[in-house]
Amino acid sequence: MSRTELPRGAAPAAPLRPTRRRLLAAAGAAAALGLAAALSGCAASDPLAQQARAGDNKNYVAGDGSVTEYAKDSRKPPVAFSGTLYDGTKVNSKDFAGRVTVLNFWFAACAPCRLEAPELEALHAEFKPQGVAFYGVNLRDEQGTAQAFEQSFKLTYPSFDDKDGQVLLAMSGAVPPGAVPTTIVLDKQGRVASRVLGQLDKSTLKALITSAAAE
Repeated sequence: MSRTELPRGAAPAAPLRPTRRRLLAAAGAAAALGLAAALSGCAASDPLAQQARAGDNKNYVAGDGSVTEYAKDSRKPPVAFSGTLYDGTKVNSKDFAGRVTVLNFWFAACAPCRLEAPELEALHAEFKPQGVAFYGVNLRDEQGTAQAFEQSFKLTYPSFDDKDGQVLLAMSGAVPPGAVPTTIVLDKQGRVASRVLGQLDKSTLKALITSAAAE
């Protein structure tokens, strides 16, 4: 077998050794991969959270949780609509004048709607003594499905039956079609003061309500 001859006087090349920088980089990469795998495992074990982020495959767009506040002097005119609650009560948006009102657009098969329902109820209980009104706006469900959802999460505020889209239409420009959940805070004049697209954060919505109530 032939072998390569070294030039006379040349020393054999020293075996390559990983430098400290290479070792640290390799260790960092391994740690990052391990963390990614762990996070992936957590996400895989929480299908409800995955559904909430992905839109639940129920033909709607899951919002990203972005928050928009509107300055008092730049708000559009008061919203104008009438609708019927699931208990048959007729409600006109003119009834909102003089108090802050929260509208939450939802339906029962929406995963983020289920995740945020307990927080909405907690905020409703907290702000009710201050006169803040909460209404759900259900975009799809029959009465039995909607009421089963309300009972499951012990919701005590009412919801509009909005399968005909009248409330949603009145909120065009503030509520993107198909973006569920969306939560709107109306000021005491019935104007859109703030908006949350997607699953809400309780402390954020509390701050938005408090700000509108203080005006």
